[in-house]
Amino acid sequence: MTATTLDQGTALVVVDLQKGIASLDTAHPAAGVVANSAALADAFRAKGLPVVLVHVVDGAPGRNEAPMASGGQLPADWADIVPELGPHEGDIVVTKRTWGAFHGTDLDLRLRRAGVTQVVLTGIATSIGVESTARAAHEHGYNVTIATDAVTDRDADAHRNSIGRIFPRLGETGTTKAIIELLG
Repeated sequence: MTATTLDQGTALVVVDLQKGIASLDTAHPAAGVVANSAALADAFRAKGLPVVLVHVVDGAPGRNEAPMASGGQLPADWADIVPELGPHEGDIVVTKRTWGAFHGTDLDLRLRRAGVTQVVLTGIATSIGVESTARAAHEHGYNVTIATDAVTDRDADAHRNSIGRIFPRLGETGTTKAIIELLG
């Protein structure tokens, strides 16, 4: 469904646009995702709406076949938020250790205290951090909108599946331009 409206209490949630992840090979150029996310962040800040910058610093405990760092340590600046996004004064920064931004963080509490009823999501990877966050936001009762030109994935098929099959069941989707227009 195309994005139709934004609640007065809408927050932008930017998932994992950090140096280490934005430098990976992706289905769509990460530079475009960063630029569109930055445009949304600027528009939200100009309206006095919350901007949440989420970054992952480590993997969740437990075994898996695809560790975050193959063969050792991540670079020191791997988890630093890309400079195009800030953080700016007043932004909410959330540090996570799992795919989604809600589990094990105070994101829900901070959003509710700010009167947020809707989230607009951007970030990398569409099928991992963004989708996990969208699912949890939906389960927490938030209205969910995904900026389709401000997300990408390392896997083009996974990206298409999230955009075409998963996100329409969780909320609405729209382009950066359309969402900025809805901000008014």
